[in-house]
Parts: sequence; structure tokens; C-alpha cells
Amino acid sequence: MSLPSVSDLTPELGEKFARLALGHVRRQYPFKLDQVLASDTDVLPPRVLHPIFHGSFDWHSCVHGYWLLARLLRRLPDMASAGEIQALFDEMLTPEKAAGELAYLQRPTSAGFERPYGWAWLLMLAAELDRHEAPWSAALQPLAKAFAQRFKDFLPKATYPIRTGTHYNTAFALRLAGEYAAVVADDDLTRLIDETARRWYLTDADAPAWEPSGDDFLSGTLAEAECLRSVLPSAEFRLWFSSFLPNIAKRRPASLFIPASVSDRSDGKIAHLDGLNLSRAWCWRSIAKALALNDPARKIALAAADEHLAAGLHHVAGDYMGEHWLATFALLALEA
Repeated sequence: MSLPSVSDLTPELGEKFARLALGHVRRQYPFKLDQVLASDTDVLPPRVLHPIFHGSFDWHSCVHGYWLLARLLRRLPDMASAGEIQALFDEMLTPEKAAGELAYLQRPTSAGFERPYGWAWLLMLAAELDRHEAPWSAALQPLAKAFAQRFKDFLPKATYPIRTGTHYNTAFALRLAGEYAAVVADDDLTRLIDETARRWYLTDADAPAWEPSGDDFLSGTLAEAECLRSVLPSAEFRLWFSSFLPNIAKRRPASLFIPASVSDRSDGKIAHLDGLNLSRAWCWRSIAKALALNDPARKIALAAADEHLAAGLHHVAGDYMGEHWLATFALLALEA
């Protein structure tokens, strides 16, 4: 699939992203389970364990594949694939199938299931469905409330943040969960996310940005900044950011300005680095918007976003190891 050089979401690109997602959200195999077995009876096909989210290689990628489709359907309601997306949602996003997902979540062995990345993406999907005039949101609501409660139970006892550039990153999870809390007016979750983000990150300064690691798809440094951008008032964020990354005008730390090199896109872990480039583009763009117009860091952040977007966008399709998820991060970057 040939992807044009663009900096914003276009109808052509949206349709291509939708076609990619429609091609994988119900593709059952290969599939990587996140499962703790309690007995032989737990060994079942993914489509039985997960009545909705059994495609896209793994559960969380399937969840944000549905988010991608829901977002595109709202943003581009006249695209050619709109009817196909609606039919998919009518078939899959039902109370009965959501109850099957909830049953898996309630197993005693599923306490740590998809924490925190999958939790956050399920809430992002629920937030997006809430913006549609359709029954899909109500069908998913019990599952969303269960994951929101997991955040409420977990965050008070999470003494330390997780700063890795993979699924365990807590800043990224807070950022996504915060969007859900705002959309559905869950004030308790909003307050808890605000308190946790401040507790974990507000005293950080002069970040060294030791990244990327070999399978990062998130920037631990920029995800933290984007998390605080989403919870702090503008003036407070600008003050914090000027201390957190004080040398942006000199393009330092240098690692944050150099797109990652991907040596083998058929290797699922190495292919994560295409996602790193796209997620950095998203963060740089979002952060730049929060900076003052006369702040020299703003222009540099936007330039860094463009460089990373250019490095990642052409590799959204090509090999299934990236194709089952990269369009999600491309859409985040393009919308930012």
C-alpha cells in the first residue's frame, strides 16, 4: 500500500487506514493470548475467550483497531467503508458479546490482564463510541466501567510509575484513561489521574532521555510530557516542561530528535520502532500546541514531529507485524 507524504488526515488516507483495520480486526490467527491458565478447560480458541476482540494478533491491538474504525467513522462519515464499519459494529459490539469479554476479565486469573495498556485503550474505545449516536456505546459500557474501576483500584497502590517504552508505560495509560474520564464525566477517575500524574512526575527535571530501547514503541520521556500536558493548566505545564527538557532549543537530548531506525519489519519487536516514530510525532505535536507561540521550543518540536511522522507513515502497511496496529498511532499523530 502506497501512502502519500501528508501531515494531516485526508479522506484518502482515512480510507486506507480503515481498509487495513477491517482486514485484521476479525483475522483470528496468528493470535497472542494474554492468559494465565487455571486448568485444562481454560485452553480455548481466542474467539471463544474474547467474543469481540479476537483479531489483530492480540487483544489490545484489536481494541485499538476498533477505536481507529470508530474514530474514522466519526471524522469521515462519507468514506467508502463507512457502511462496512457500521455493519461490523452492529454485529460485534453487542451486549451479549461484551458480556463474554467481561466474563473473561472477571476470572480470578485475569487480575493483571492487559494492565495498563489494554485497560487504557478499552477506555479510549468507550470514549469514542460515546460520541456516536448508536447502541454500541451502551453495549460496551459495563466492560468500560470494569476497566475504569481497575484503574481506581490500582493507581492508589502503585507507588512508582513505569517508564519503559512498551505496553507497561503508565504515563501513556493515564493520558488515554484521562480522555475517557473527561468524555463520560467520571470525576472520581479524573481526580485520581490528576493526583497520580502529579505524584509520579511533577518533580522530574532535566530528563536524560535514554531511548530508544530495542523494542520501544513509546517514548518514555515524551509520553510523560504528554501525560502532564493533559492534566496541568497551560501555565503550569509550560513551567514544568521548561525544567523537564530545558535544552530543546539546542535539540537536546539528541536522541529525542533522531527517528528510530528499523532493521527488520517482519520482527514484531523491532517493528515496534516504527510505532515509536509515530507516537513521538503525536507527542511532539501535542506538546508544541501547549507552548507559547514565541517559545523557540515550539518550532523545534513541530519540526521534530514532522521528521518522525515522515519516518513512520510509509511503513504503516507492508508486514503484518506492523500492519495490525501501526495505523492507530499514525492516526494519533495526524490528528494532533
